[in-house]
Amino acid sequence: MAAAATAQLPLALAGEDEIVYVARVKGDAELRQHLAELGFVEGAEVRVISSARGNVIVNVKGARLALNRTMADHVTVAL
Repeated sequence: MAAAATAQLPLALAGEDEIVYVARVKGDAELRQHLAELGFVEGAEVRVISSARGNVIVNVKGARLALNRTMADHVTVAL
């Protein structure tokens, strides 16, 4: 995957049934660590199961997770 050549957007804006890849995680060290422990690390595949008003349910590394819009805005993904 050539991240520089692909479009990037906050996870909160990804569409349902879309498969995206984590490009970057923003926030303070504690938040980045928490998201990394959930599987949101650079290059990780994320499948968006559902999305409503930026709140998302995703599948990351075989786990189904729900993120509110605030958290999802901290994860930048590449298409």
